[in-house]
Amino acid sequence: MTTESFTQQTLTCSFQLFLAAMSFVYFSKAFGGAYMKSSVTQIERRFDIPSSLIGVIDGSFEIGNLLVIAFVSYFGAKLHRPRLIGAGCLIMAAGSLCTALPHFFQGQYKYETSVSHSTNANSTENILPCLSNQTMTEDLTTHETRAACEKEAGSSMWVYVFLGNMLRGIGETPIMPLGVSYLDDFSREENTAFYLACIQTVGILGPMFGFMLGSFCAKLYVDIGSVDLDTVTINYKDSRWVGAWWLGFIVTGVVMLLSGIPFWFLPKSLPKQGEEQSQSKNTELTTVAEQENFLPQDNQDHEEKEKPVTFSELAKDFFPSLKRLFRNSVFPVIILTALVSVNAFIGMITFKPKYMEQVYGQSSSKAILLIGIMNLPAVALGIITGGFVLKRFKLGVIGAARVALSSSLCSFCLLLTQYFLHCDNAEVAGLTISYQGAPQLSYQPDTLLSQCNMGCTCSLKHWDPVCAYNGMTYASPCLAGCQSSTGTGKEMVFNNCTCIGEILTPGMNMSAVLGQCSRKSDCDRFFKFYMAVSVLGAFVSACGGTPGYIVLLRSIQPELKSLALGMQTLIVRTLGGIPPPIYFGALIDLTCLKWGTKRCGGRGACRLYDANAFRNTFLGLLYALYLLTNLLWVFLYFRIVKRQKKISLRNQAKENGLEGNEATNGHANINIVKNKEDLDRESTI
Repeated sequence: MTTESFTQQTLTCSFQLFLAAMSFVYFSKAFGGAYMKSSVTQIERRFDIPSSLIGVIDGSFEIGNLLVIAFVSYFGAKLHRPRLIGAGCLIMAAGSLCTALPHFFQGQYKYETSVSHSTNANSTENILPCLSNQTMTEDLTTHETRAACEKEAGSSMWVYVFLGNMLRGIGETPIMPLGVSYLDDFSREENTAFYLACIQTVGILGPMFGFMLGSFCAKLYVDIGSVDLDTVTINYKDSRWVGAWWLGFIVTGVVMLLSGIPFWFLPKSLPKQGEEQSQSKNTELTTVAEQENFLPQDNQDHEEKEKPVTFSELAKDFFPSLKRLFRNSVFPVIILTALVSVNAFIGMITFKPKYMEQVYGQSSSKAILLIGIMNLPAVALGIITGGFVLKRFKLGVIGAARVALSSSLCSFCLLLTQYFLHCDNAEVAGLTISYQGAPQLSYQPDTLLSQCNMGCTCSLKHWDPVCAYNGMTYASPCLAGCQSSTGTGKEMVFNNCTCIGEILTPGMNMSAVLGQCSRKSDCDRFFKFYMAVSVLGAFVSACGGTPGYIVLLRSIQPELKSLALGMQTLIVRTLGGIPPPIYFGALIDLTCLKWGTKRCGGRGACRLYDANAFRNTFLGLLYALYLLTNLLWVFLYFRIVKRQKKISLRNQAKENGLEGNEATNGHANINIVKNKEDLDRESTI
């Protein structure tokens, strides 16, 4: 084997290694991101914080991106892109491990309950709920007592989660803009869409595994290994349950660390795929423009050393490049369209598990699992289908825009049907239904009291639900008027509950067990229809993902691709990633019927939502955002068509030798010289 063929083979292997490494790093970053989304409910319960604050924590990832994305996208394109990606993976891993730290600093999790944890396992008559004097820790009044309690509970430990998520955002910054531009620079133009679709398809396995890991960890008790699980009176279906959320962050951190290793062994640049490289194989190209136009050089040129590019020289060209980018008539519309679409997507994926939990009565772990094994495979199939359609029919920028628009319109129509697929509110005495069984809806604590429990000294702050044999849920055994109990732990049964007798005929069972009652049987049927529509909508929406990417890549000058991708990421993640979890969470908080209580007093996480108000708020926000997205796609499509006609006219004038003169072809006069600058900045690849 000659040196030349060996070098060529090495370069080919390097490109294949890059494709494999990009697929793995897309998997790892999506793995970590999906696990974070799946752990939102567990983190909210563990730190007793509202959904709006969870939105702030979730948005810290985008804040980290915002801090460095512009500089990484622009200056990174001039530097060693693979090594920057490798360094990013190292930072991501550190952030993921930092997120898990609060578990090791906090004490054991103590959920609110009216049932004593110190009951005798051999006792058959151990608690008198109605007759016991209920007290709550929020009655702490002295500053010293409250401060000591908060220190013990570690109430501010969520800051570590915030910082860890921000670090993960900083580390992920180089992957997309530098990785995609590196791929597009050195692959055949007709293969770019297919390679990109393959990488994204492998990447979609990350969310699948992330949600499955989240479902698994949600079923494990948070303090597993350090508490006796027989003393725990709640299960994973309870709204107070906290899973082992910290365990998954350790797993994702290790995966992120491994994914960055291959990038340290990749070269700074590669020859364009398919081009002959005879005498300039080892030449390193310093600018994206040179990478796009790699040409053989003479031996003298090959031996010349590149002049080092200083930071000041790079910085001097930044603002002119930025100005050229935004003067492109299509780019701002693409940014705005993506911005609105991402607002809807981030809000939906953040609170979809909670939506399934509150509207359809599913457990948090089951909701997460179903998203992982049903919705995400549909997304993966949609992404690869979109890439295959582009390659099979060799669609240009107009064809790609047409596919993306059609996909967006169809998925919106499917989303509209979800409004009619819902269950009634859970029947909770004093909140969604009266103690006599009449429909009602109340956010007032006083409605939890009734004649049947007036003789008990019940706390209205407790949330320790019990399910009666009449199918109704009561907020606590005391509020159900239960006189005694038998059994221990999860098997505890409360007897002689006076409130249950109000809607039962004499002689029927007046006992209750721990936990909320299941929804009515028709709720399962509606949930199956909901999941079918949701999976189909995920597939159709994902079909437009790769075409949408190609519209961006083919609408930007080659030397501005990294900057364009970086600016898109900067703007979309700033305005599309940070605000949605916050305003979605704040509006969802308004639909809460029963708030939990922190160990040291004050309002904790929400335990029960008004399901109908939750549905109207959640879907209403999605409908408004996706409607605007579709209107913007229609406008963008016509802008692209109009611009392509201008470019066609210019190319036709060139072929006819009319450049520099006025050329008309049944359209308005076009001054070729005048339009030269406009067409330069709007030219397609």
